Amino acid sequence: MTQKYNKELKPAYTMLTVMEEAGRCLLCHDAPCTKSCPAGTDPARFIRSVRFRNFKGAAETVRVNNALGAVCARVCPTERYCQEGCSRSGIDKPIDIGGIQRFITDFEEKSGMVILEKGEANGKKVAVAGSGPAALQAAAELLQKGYAVDIYEKSDKAGGFLRTGIPEYRLPNRIVDVEVERIAALGANFIYNTEVGEDIAVEKLKADYDAVLIAVGISEPMTLELFKDCEAAIPAVTFLNEVKSKAGAVEVPDNVLVIGGGDSAMDAAATLKLLGVKNVTNVTRKELADFRASKEELEIARAQGVTIIDGYAPTAVDGKTVTFKHRRINSEIRIEADMIILAVGQYTTAHKLGLNIVKNEVDFAGSKAGENVFVAGDIAQGDKTVVYAVRKGKEAAAAIDMYLGGK
Repeated sequence: MTQKYNKELKPAYTMLTVMEEAGRCLLCHDAPCTKSCPAGTDPARFIRSVRFRNFKGAAETVRVNNALGAVCARVCPTERYCQEGCSRSGIDKPIDIGGIQRFITDFEEKSGMVILEKGEANGKKVAVAGSGPAALQAAAELLQKGYAVDIYEKSDKAGGFLRTGIPEYRLPNRIVDVEVERIAALGANFIYNTEVGEDIAVEKLKADYDAVLIAVGISEPMTLELFKDCEAAIPAVTFLNEVKSKAGAVEVPDNVLVIGGGDSAMDAAATLKLLGVKNVTNVTRKELADFRASKEELEIARAQGVTIIDGYAPTAVDGKTVTFKHRRINSEIRIEADMIILAVGQYTTAHKLGLNIVKNEVDFAGSKAGENVFVAGDIAQGDKTVVYAVRKGKEAAAAIDMYLGGK
C-alpha cells in the first residue's frame, strides 16, 4: 500500500483544465484573494497571467513573492486565506487558487526556469538557526539583497517540518528538495547536523555574524498524563516522521486509534488508511464545528474511510483500552486499539537559545532588545501555517536588512 501513500492524492491540472479553472476568475479590480494571502503571493496577478497563457509571467509572480511557491501550492489552507473572500463564491465556488499555483510551479520546474538571482555581495553575514519554511524564505530574501547566509540545521537535510511532518501524499519530499536546491543555488550555505544551542552557542553566532535569525519550530511532541505509561501510545509527529523517512515502508497493525482534532491528527489518520490499516478511529474532544484541522485535511481523512468521533475526551487508560467521556452529554465509550497515536500538540525548546518563551512564542517581535538577534517561524507570533511562516520569514529578512543599514 506504500504506492498509495507516496502518490499525491490531489490530481494536477492539465493545460486544458487549468485554463478552464482560471477562466472562472472574475478578474476583480480590488482582488480580495490577493489581499488575503499572508505571503503576498498575489493570486490575482498570476491567475490573470494564466488567463492570457503567460505561464512564464505567472511563474515569475509566484516565485518573486514566495520562494516556497511549490510547497504553499500544496499545503496552504487556502479556504482560510485567499479563497475565503473569493468573489466567485457568491456564484458557485471559489477559484482553486492552490491548484492553479501548483500548475504554475510545476511548469516553472519542467521549463528549467531560474527566476531568483543572488544580489551583489555587501560584505555582511547572517546566521539562520533552523531550515523550516520561515528560515528558507528569509534566507532567499537576504541572499537576493547580497548577504552571505549560513543555515544551521540539526538534522542531515533541510526543510524542517516540511520534510518530517507533512505526509508524502500531500507534500512529496521531491518538492521540498527542489525548493531547497533553488535557495542553495542563490548561495545559501547549509551546515547540517549542527544544532544551535547544543553544538554551537547563540553567543558565538552573535559574535561571528552581523545578525542572527532564530527560526526553530515547535516540534517536540506533547503527551497526556494518562498515557505516560502506555506502551501502545506514540506521538503523531514521531509516527509521521518515521513513515515519511521510510517512504511508507513501515509495519502498522489493523486497529489504530488516533486522539486529537488538528492537522497532525488528520494526517496521521489518513496516512494509516493509505498504508492499508483496516480500522482507523479518530476521537477528538473538539466538536466538528470547532475542528482545528483544515477543511481539506478533514475531507481527505473522511474520503479515506477514517471513523471520526467528536466531542469526547479521554478519561482513563487500561493497557490498550481507552475510555472517553463526552464533554457535554452523558455518554461514555471505550475503544481498544493495537496502536494509539497522540496528536495533542507540540512545544518548542527555544528557551535553550536564551529566548523567553510564553505559550510557545517569544515575548518580543523583531530584534531582541536592540541586539542582533531576530526571530521567525512558529515561535514568532501569528498563525502556525506554512504560508504564514513564509510571511514571517519575509518580515524577519526586512527587519534584518533595515537593522544592518538596508532600505
